[in-house]
Amino acid sequence: MTNTCISQHRSLLLYIIRPHSDRILCFLRASAGEIRLALQHLSDWAAPRPVEKTLMTLVDQAYVQPQPLGLVLIIGAWNYPWAVTLQPLVGAIAAGNAAIIKPSEVSSHSARAMEELLPLYLDTDLYPVVTGGVSETQELLRQRWDHVFYTGSSSVGRLVMEAAAAHLTPVTLELGGKSPCYIHSDCNIRVAARYGPFVNCGQTCISPDYVLCEPSVQSRLLEEVRECIKEFYTENPKGFEDYGRIINQRHFRRIMGLMEGSTVALGGDCDEADCYIGPTVLKDVSADSKVMKEEIFGPVLPIISVSGVDQAIQFISDREKPLVIYVFTEDKKIIQRMIADTSSGALLANDCLVHFTVSTLPFGGVGHSGMGCYKGKHTFDQLSHLRSCLIKSSSLESVNSLRYPPHTQRKINWLRLLLLKQIDLKKLRRFTMITALMGLTAFIVQVTGVHRQTDLDTSEGQVFRAVAKPPQPAAI
Repeated sequence: MTNTCISQHRSLLLYIIRPHSDRILCFLRASAGEIRLALQHLSDWAAPRPVEKTLMTLVDQAYVQPQPLGLVLIIGAWNYPWAVTLQPLVGAIAAGNAAIIKPSEVSSHSARAMEELLPLYLDTDLYPVVTGGVSETQELLRQRWDHVFYTGSSSVGRLVMEAAAAHLTPVTLELGGKSPCYIHSDCNIRVAARYGPFVNCGQTCISPDYVLCEPSVQSRLLEEVRECIKEFYTENPKGFEDYGRIINQRHFRRIMGLMEGSTVALGGDCDEADCYIGPTVLKDVSADSKVMKEEIFGPVLPIISVSGVDQAIQFISDREKPLVIYVFTEDKKIIQRMIADTSSGALLANDCLVHFTVSTLPFGGVGHSGMGCYKGKHTFDQLSHLRSCLIKSSSLESVNSLRYPPHTQRKINWLRLLLLKQIDLKKLRRFTMITALMGLTAFIVQVTGVHRQTDLDTSEGQVFRAVAKPPQPAAI
């Protein structure tokens, strides 16, 4: 039904998200894709999942059964209000839950559209939309839920988790942080420059928050970024319809304050009345500058000089775990080092942002950048209770009696064998299949051999009878 809502009201939804056309791909395609994926695979996701067994449970049924959690509270964010609200909702519905949808009041037009459109396609008793501000959200969090799914800032995420703890309610926190981008000297600098933090005016949780590179790379990178800004947004981004605005003046002032004390290498133009900040790059930024103290969440890219990959890894590891780490290099060993020696929600090499579009990859943070994940089957599992089921038969009580006192050494030895010996069901099925095929092959060979022997015996008998037959007298 949500897919129908998107299709039938496409024009209205595109109008709402204009002039932020960067959101079209992330919203319409990603959300519709999640719905199609769930429809295609729901029967597999919801099916019992067999597990490995021991010799003790070899003839028993052992499996995991996904079950609905119950009532889920989904609190959306304002930067991609449709994608980060509808995609968790798809998983909640697929898993069999009821859900309360609380869109962000900051993106007021989208919140109003959800309030009007979703009830046309979803049962309002099971999936109501609740609008309002901070007080309404606080009141919702005081209620008892079976799961709370929140997307937003780390500071508010702490408050959500604190409120949920009162009822021991599990939470999924999709937060953010300062996602680094390491650009190695061997990469195609122009390609790396095209993936700046200017999509949706930098208001993206997985946007590159700062660049780490060698001093020799910085000057080349600045030139390429300058050309890319002209190519993407013309020489006047403010007048270009596909370049967005900061969400409100409070965030505008926050971002401008973060740039204080840093050297502007590119851009820097702004207009508070219009909530406009042009694509901006800061050079020679120090680790203790204001812009490195919190997530920027705007079209500002600081560049920090490092001596190489070793210092870059150390710089990243000394800070909170980010939502994603980006690395641009042609050296696979450097990529593997980044994977092995750092921790983040995701790692993406030689591209930016697009891992969010891969529904088979879990999307989520770690540590300060969040907990839990979603996308595709991962959303289904996140919003399901994976119930352990073991169905035994009382006819095998003779085997089960080994568990009962008295615990003789003989019983203990048998229990060690039966309980500790894991049975790989895949290998067992493969072995059974191979054995069956071998048996079938042997049977076919045997039957074929018998037929051939019968044919041979028949032909030999015919020859024998022909030879043994007495000659007939000649006719007179």
